[in-house]
Amino acid sequence: MPEKTTEATEATEATEAPKTPGAAAGRVAARSGERPGDRAGGTMFPDGTGPSANPAGERHERRIRSFQPRRSRVTANQRDALLRLWPVWGVEIDGDRRLDLGELFAPLPPGSPVVLEIGFGMGEATARMAAADPGTGILAADVHTPGQGNLLLLAEREGLSNVRVANGDAIILLREMLTPGSLTGIRVFFPDPWPKKRHHKRRIIQPEFVELAASRLAPGGLLHCATDWEPYAEQMLRVLTDCPALENTCPDGGYAPRPDFRPMTRFEQQGLAKGHVVRDLLFRRSA
Repeated sequence: MPEKTTEATEATEATEAPKTPGAAAGRVAARSGERPGDRAGGTMFPDGTGPSANPAGERHERRIRSFQPRRSRVTANQRDALLRLWPVWGVEIDGDRRLDLGELFAPLPPGSPVVLEIGFGMGEATARMAAADPGTGILAADVHTPGQGNLLLLAEREGLSNVRVANGDAIILLREMLTPGSLTGIRVFFPDPWPKKRHHKRRIIQPEFVELAASRLAPGGLLHCATDWEPYAEQMLRVLTDCPALENTCPDGGYAPRPDFRPMTRFEQQGLAKGHVVRDLLFRRSA
């Protein structure tokens, strides 16, 4: 379908921006003095009290933008969650430091597995995956301020100590802030398919991204993509298959059955009811 699919990308895919594998994230406009319910972004959260509009600034190389900023309104509850919980569970993707994942996900035991999710929309599926696997840290990256606030609310309400919310460009996060072999999984669920041929270059699943992602996976780590846009699924399969560091977990070299750990979202159910075919691709980092 021509627009983003599922709530996992209701907002934007936190990935690339003009001129690099690195997107200036959080380009959501904001006005000074906005009240709860006004548009999300910059001046709503002054002095580091919440996610910033452009955490990486202009300091890092960029390329083509693969997401479309969405100016959505932040509810009072979402804003309250961001003000209270962002200093505790929020991560600014500024590209200026390496993350210590053991420290970030304390009090999980040292060496606990960490999965990066790129683009989580409103965070319902992320929260369900975190609740089902409390021993795994989930670093969820997006630029959608209402979704960030909603995921923080869900994590607090459900007592999820294994969720951290990252604000900004996931390419900068991977390239500048995560060390090689530091992740046990990377999830890219229902990214923008950019259906027009002239926009295919904006898709996140490109050889350059896949090589970078594979380098951040530990041996045996899983890169998991899902889409309901068949032409994009075909591109994903080609690009992932061509990466020498990855092996398809499906014995026949094709698509995988939807794993139980990926929750079925409302939007996905609606798509299936309309006859859309959802494709899962699970590739493992070779030793």
